[in-house]
Amino acid sequence: MARPRKRRRVCRMPNYRIFGAANANPHSEAIILSVEEYEVIRLIDLEGLEQTECAERMDVARSTVQRMYSEAKRKIADSIVNGKMLRIEGGDYILCEMDGNQCIPCKNAGHGHRRGRGRNRPGDLS
Repeated sequence: MARPRKRRRVCRMPNYRIFGAANANPHSEAIILSVEEYEVIRLIDLEGLEQTECAERMDVARSTVQRMYSEAKRKIADSIVNGKMLRIEGGDYILCEMDGNQCIPCKNAGHGHRRGRGRNRPGDLS
């Protein structure tokens, strides 16, 4: 029997969820970037974390971060080069708990935290 998939910890939901070329066909196939792929891009490219640090924050293996990062970059490149719409949605994640303005698991302030539509654990608010 396979080991159950471990949910990735996400500290911040995206403020904007749909991206694309101004002249893109809104009815064409959209590329879906999962919330955890968004989080990997945010942590590595925006916050400047190494993959190991990113893996610790998300509570997954470094190899998982490497795979998600590669897939996220491929999807973003496809969107830019081919003029496809990019939507951030779905995934298998849990959101960090907040204590005031500070994220409890990773001790960072100002995440702009709010609950998302991922697969939350029973009892979590959506």
